[in-house]
Amino acid sequence: MCLIGLSSKLKSTTLMVAFGVAALASSAACADNFMDEQWANQICAKWNQNTTLTTELGDWAKNNGGKGYKALQMYRDGCGGSSKVEMDIAPKDGKAMCVYSGAVKTPKLNGDVDYLMHASDADWACMGKGSWGCGAMGAMMSGKLQFEGPKMEAANVMGPFGEFLLLTGAVPSSMSACPGGAKVAAAH
Repeated sequence: MCLIGLSSKLKSTTLMVAFGVAALASSAACADNFMDEQWANQICAKWNQNTTLTTELGDWAKNNGGKGYKALQMYRDGCGGSSKVEMDIAPKDGKAMCVYSGAVKTPKLNGDVDYLMHASDADWACMGKGSWGCGAMGAMMSGKLQFEGPKMEAANVMGPFGEFLLLTGAVPSSMSACPGGAKVAAAH
């Protein structure tokens, strides 16, 4: 930004506006609460930018029970199942694309094609960082990640699924409250 020739008051105002715009832009990239609808929207966009997920899961996305998409629902154990968010993955031009994210729109999951995942906040954080023992296989085998859905299908896509778990940590957000602002229940 070039401020040569401006008065000091105008320079100060210009800098404050620039910092305000930068702060506004950075807040748009941060979800309020981990696994809220805004978080899901940002994860969906990141999915569509991830070559591993879009290309390596193209065939996987075709197994959708005839409804045209696979529903992935997830929640935080401390917030309960009523706080679920959903991402829908559909086959598009040979790729697996996220076509919807936000509030649950698939009330009854098809256990042959759809997935329900949940974990404690500590385990979600571990999986989102890809910490030791928190990759796809480690998280599933250790019980850090609880899930319902086609287990054999999941076993065949561990590599891309690991990429998805890393996405869960890719959007800055807070775990101090549940989506909607409710208090997080203590871990058992």
